[in-house]
Amino acid sequence: MALLAELKESLSGWLGRVFKRKASRIGIYGPPNAGKTTLANRILMDFTGETIGAVSSIPHETRRVRRREGVTIKGDGYSVTLDIVDTPGLATKIDFHDFMSYGLAEDEAKRRAKEATEGVIEAIKWMDNLDGVLLVMDSTEDPYTQVNVTVVGNMEARRLPMLIVANKMDLPGASAERIKGAFPQHTVVPISALKGKNMELLYETIASRFG
Repeated sequence: MALLAELKESLSGWLGRVFKRKASRIGIYGPPNAGKTTLANRILMDFTGETIGAVSSIPHETRRVRRREGVTIKGDGYSVTLDIVDTPGLATKIDFHDFMSYGLAEDEAKRRAKEATEGVIEAIKWMDNLDGVLLVMDSTEDPYTQVNVTVVGNMEARRLPMLIVANKMDLPGASAERIKGAFPQHTVVPISALKGKNMELLYETIASRFG
């Protein structure tokens, strides 16, 4: 019996080494202009010296899913390798008139709205291929929105490990406590992706949660 147990343990270890995933695939989700691509760029700049996409004050600048594989995040006593998936902003309504208020011509605004809608669908489909999620929220705004509540509920139903990133903590009126109060069942990490504030805590938490 002891020999059989040893063989089972050896086989299990061998299978684990052969089939173990090299990296956890982590999606960065959230509403438009919460700072998702800014966060993805910050992570990549810190560990690869590269960026993943452009940012803009006009909503839905990111309209296609972008992925960067094999990004190793490491610090004092931790290391984790991730495939990072930056996704378009999730929204319940996309109206081309909103883009025209930013100075876009009607044709360009309609094209952007169409691409943004397609991007939302693509982002939702990607949820089936993830090991975890960073849900980015703008800490200067009311977090209890239809989009945030729907995304949190969707992730919980899928049993996807999730961290909430309270972004834009460098701005007046920012409050991570407001987000913690809205979603007390989840870990909330306050940062400023733009300024690089509190990123070490985020990296440690990512390694602990997704490593």
